Amino acid sequence: MNKNPKVDAFLEEKAHPMEKEIQRVREIILSAHPGVEETIKWNSPTFMYKGNMASYFMNAKKHVSLMFHKGALIHDPSGLLEGDGKEGRTAKFGSMNEIEKRKKDLEEVVRAWIELKDGE
Repeated sequence: MNKNPKVDAFLEEKAHPMEKEIQRVREIILSAHPGVEETIKWNSPTFMYKGNMASYFMNAKKHVSLMFHKGALIHDPSGLLEGDGKEGRTAKFGSMNEIEKRKKDLEEVVRAWIELKDGE
């Protein structure tokens, strides 16, 4: 798992009310594939694989909100990704229970992004 110490420091300083849930989503994404990395971009933890994959929307306080920047390109039969914008899609998790229920869906979305990028 490619945890970045800068992201650790950012999350510690931010003291988000859903810190545990954010950390769990982070673990799931980083564990989905060894090539997934993270950094801080746009004042938010951002996941990358051959480009920007997804960033947390840190202003959301009652759920974990993750914006997949080019989510419209990702094959998502589970329906985890929400929205109908030209490019972006959002995954939202309201509780640890919901994160665990949707863990496989999140892993599949990350792997779909990897397949898409590897096929370019």
